Amino acid sequence: MARYSRIEVAVRMRETGIIPVFYNKDSGICRNVIKACYEGGIRVFEFTNRGDYAHELFSELNKWAEKNYPDLIMGVGSVTDSGTSSLYIQLGANFIVSPILNPDMAKVCNRRKILWCPGCASLSEISYAEELGAEIVKIFPGSSVGGPAFVKAVKGPCPWTSIMPTGGVEPTMDNLKEWFSSGVTCVGIGSKLISGEMIQKEEWGLLTTKVGEAVNIVRSLRNK
Repeated sequence: MARYSRIEVAVRMRETGIIPVFYNKDSGICRNVIKACYEGGIRVFEFTNRGDYAHELFSELNKWAEKNYPDLIMGVGSVTDSGTSSLYIQLGANFIVSPILNPDMAKVCNRRKILWCPGCASLSEISYAEELGAEIVKIFPGSSVGGPAFVKAVKGPCPWTSIMPTGGVEPTMDNLKEWFSSGVTCVGIGSKLISGEMIQKEEWGLLTTKVGEAVNIVRSLRNK
């Protein structure tokens, strides 16, 4: 059962501003990445549903995180169907992120009051997702859909829409300024934040520093 309500998750996503997106089949690497991100200021983490037995790995990590970082909200991404949504909800996922818009997933998540972030690529899809109860919509791939200009265009007629772009977001001042100036609620970042080289060299301290810098950039942009 989720420890956080969907409203609590949505608020924390906005407060944190950056949602790390990560998967590795090695549980030790995952724990080090989660720890480094937490120490850098992250309070919402998206584990992606990739690889064999990913759900078993998430179950292990979620229990570990609950014990060691009780204020860290763990959720799952790359989910594309209602059955997989149910599986992860049963394992304690606090939110479900999808690269697509699947109405069946909305029914499952809404029934358990779990935050559902569907992937959308047009204003019509965004509007339909909100009709289905999506509090925050994901635009994916963010840069290919239209980047910050697309977000700004959507927010014009629909200022109530909360958007999280993933894909094409970089943890730099210039890039984050573009996205947050356009009106995003938060951003999802994967390999641009947690690089393969860092993982290979086990540079956990460097990852904490990089995450901390990105979180501080978002804070500075919001304080202007």
